[in-house]
Amino acid sequence: MEIIDRIQWLGHATVKIVSGNKCIYFDPHQIKKSDKADIVFITHNHYDHFSVEDIQKVAHQKTIFVCPQDCVSEIENAGYENVKAVAPGDKIIVDSIPVEVVPMYNIVKTNFHPKHNNWVGYILSLEGVRIYHAGDTERIPEMKNLECDIVLMPLGQTYTMNSVEEAAEAVNDVKARVAIPIHYGLYEGTKEDALKFKDLLSDKTEVIIKEIG
Repeated sequence: MEIIDRIQWLGHATVKIVSGNKCIYFDPHQIKKSDKADIVFITHNHYDHFSVEDIQKVAHQKTIFVCPQDCVSEIENAGYENVKAVAPGDKIIVDSIPVEVVPMYNIVKTNFHPKHNNWVGYILSLEGVRIYHAGDTERIPEMKNLECDIVLMPLGQTYTMNSVEEAAEAVNDVKARVAIPIHYGLYEGTKEDALKFKDLLSDKTEVIIKEIG
């Protein structure tokens, strides 16, 4: 899967993927360098995932935005026109890329990410590879019905998973061949958690710990 080398973790839940001539961002936050994104995916409207200030560092007038309904007006008010509201269960084509929109919520810590908010994760099909950005989620039952090749899995245990073990179990649920840990090292979670995650999955899944780009 050559695309692994073109998946860049920019810290927290921010991920950049370059596929062909397309530049794709997830949840831009604390962006250090300006860029020109073709597509920006937003998982939910918390400030560390949905920041118009950071969006403006990577977006231009033709950028396509995919986001939950509660993010649409703020993006449009910032002057962007190509905004697509989505909800769990949607299957759409975005600039020729097949996208499955999947649930993202907490089961235990429901005050942070309640299911009824209809916040989302995304599975993109790029170059024949299914890449799943899970967003700020716990291990939810729907994961057992998902399949992907690469999963971008949150490790923080304050707002997302309840333990590193739970994150590893979620990787098994989605049957990923490769797991890349994200959402650690800034507000919650440590490099040691990522190493533990890799050890827990050592006999089942390749874990690639990306350095922050």
